[in-house]
Amino acid sequence: MRPRKAYLFLLLLGLAQLLAVAGAEGPDEDSSNRENAIEDEEEEEEEDDEEEDDLEVKEENGVLVLNDANFDNFVADKDTVLLEFYAPIVAKVREVSQPDWTPPPEVTLVLTKENFDEVVNDADIILVEFYAPWCGHCKKLAPEYEKAAKELNKRSPPIPLAKVDATAETDLAKRFDVSGYPTLKIFRKGRPFDYNGPREKYGIVDYMIEQSGPPSKEILTLKQVQEFLKDGDDVIIIGVFKGESDPAYQQYQDAANNLREDYKFHHAFSTEIAKFLKVSQGQLVVMQPEKFQSKYEPRSHVMDVQGSTQDSAIKDFVLKYALPLVGHRKASNEAKRYTRRPLVVVYYSVDFSFDYRAATQFWRSKVLEVAKDFPEYTFAIADEEDYAGEVKDLGLSESGEDVNAAILDESGKKFAMEPEEFDSDTLREFVTAFKKGKLKPVIKSQPVPKNNKGPVKVVVGKTFDSIVMDPKKDVLIEFYAPWCGHCKQLEPVYSSLAKKYKGQKGLVIAKMDATANDVPSDRYKVEGFPTIYFAPSGDKKNPVKFEGGDRDLEHLSKFIEEHATKLSRTKEEL
Repeated sequence: MRPRKAYLFLLLLGLAQLLAVAGAEGPDEDSSNRENAIEDEEEEEEEDDEEEDDLEVKEENGVLVLNDANFDNFVADKDTVLLEFYAPIVAKVREVSQPDWTPPPEVTLVLTKENFDEVVNDADIILVEFYAPWCGHCKKLAPEYEKAAKELNKRSPPIPLAKVDATAETDLAKRFDVSGYPTLKIFRKGRPFDYNGPREKYGIVDYMIEQSGPPSKEILTLKQVQEFLKDGDDVIIIGVFKGESDPAYQQYQDAANNLREDYKFHHAFSTEIAKFLKVSQGQLVVMQPEKFQSKYEPRSHVMDVQGSTQDSAIKDFVLKYALPLVGHRKASNEAKRYTRRPLVVVYYSVDFSFDYRAATQFWRSKVLEVAKDFPEYTFAIADEEDYAGEVKDLGLSESGEDVNAAILDESGKKFAMEPEEFDSDTLREFVTAFKKGKLKPVIKSQPVPKNNKGPVKVVVGKTFDSIVMDPKKDVLIEFYAPWCGHCKQLEPVYSSLAKKYKGQKGLVIAKMDATANDVPSDRYKVEGFPTIYFAPSGDKKNPVKFEGGDRDLEHLSKFIEEHATKLSRTKEEL
């Protein structure tokens, strides 16, 4: 049996002892600085230890110095060892403990109404955060934002980051339509653009570096244009100008900045390229790659651009012709290309590679024949495997057909074409029936509960209209997700709320799993969990969203009583 060891640890890292050595007492926030210093020093020690190849125990001033490499071997055969764990940070502690010590200034610029225009108008590019001191998301962003500011400040030229306290600078917040916190905007010589990038250090840095570059890339050779046409997979946007000093080119750049996150812009100063595109200098051409061109639409769309042309006009022109008559909807582009409704989608095995392109184009040509007659609708093909979940929700995964079709409308409703052999005629009949309002929507729904007598009524897709849209009753409806932590937290509160108002016959407290059921009305938008709406009797198309207050019994009760139309006001019932 191994002898019992006794280890005596002399710990010299206590705050009081360190401050005693320093001879002064520092402010509370010094602790984080000391901890950081300790962590940094420990990392340095670990690196040194890794480089130590032997297990030799060295002596300094009569004291043996142990490290990771030799610690276990040294103490293995000793019954008692007096150990001191130390960190050489006394100098740092002494520095930050001085009464006149102040933390280094932030790199993030602080803007107010006095300096905002001067700073922002002078910057080629600057990122500005509008925040509220009490905002939790703002507090979470703050350290990442400052780290990014330090990193971007090292660049040449530096890319500045700034912040505005929107609760104090209300005029600035109103001027730039700040309605939530934090709101981030990119300014280029004073012109605002939405920031849609990440909100952590490296994401902010990478995004701003990309944004600082030109929004349009120059095409130098005709071969590049020919490759875009032959191998491209997205709209081709090319402005042809006399040179960089051309005022029309400057307007084009401004428009490109507005859309740079959604589209790739190019420009050329070459007469050879202009001739190939059949345009003149001072014109913008929007065209589709060869695989998306058809006999039913022009090969290209051309716009004259002058120095006086509004960038909004250029933007509208690009957006108008960005999609082909029948494009390819996929996960990488649906959020930026296929948001317009109604959207007619035809699902099959879509593959534009050499071996399968002919089959893909065969079915696409059938869709083109119909799409040309319904310009008010957007048409697209989509790979059935890429959209297997959507096809399943439409009830088409077991259709037995190679090609299926559906229509997604503005309100969020989905309509599936009855499974039958696909051709232009069947698709035309389907779209025509939709236009005439003769189709019934497909509603994803859990089974209707057999017992729904609890204080909180369970709503599913099939019962949404009968419960939530009942014109005779006020309804408080919570849209939740089973995996949502906030929803689980709310559950006992919501149950207590329902019990509190159980005697109110004109009020229904309800909930719906929004991940397993469709919400048949676009008036009830669910963009996060939990989302709570109050649907007043007689006015179901204008529900009131609960936001801003704590989701506790007091605030939810107040919300109900503020908007209820059927609530009995006697104390006995409440």
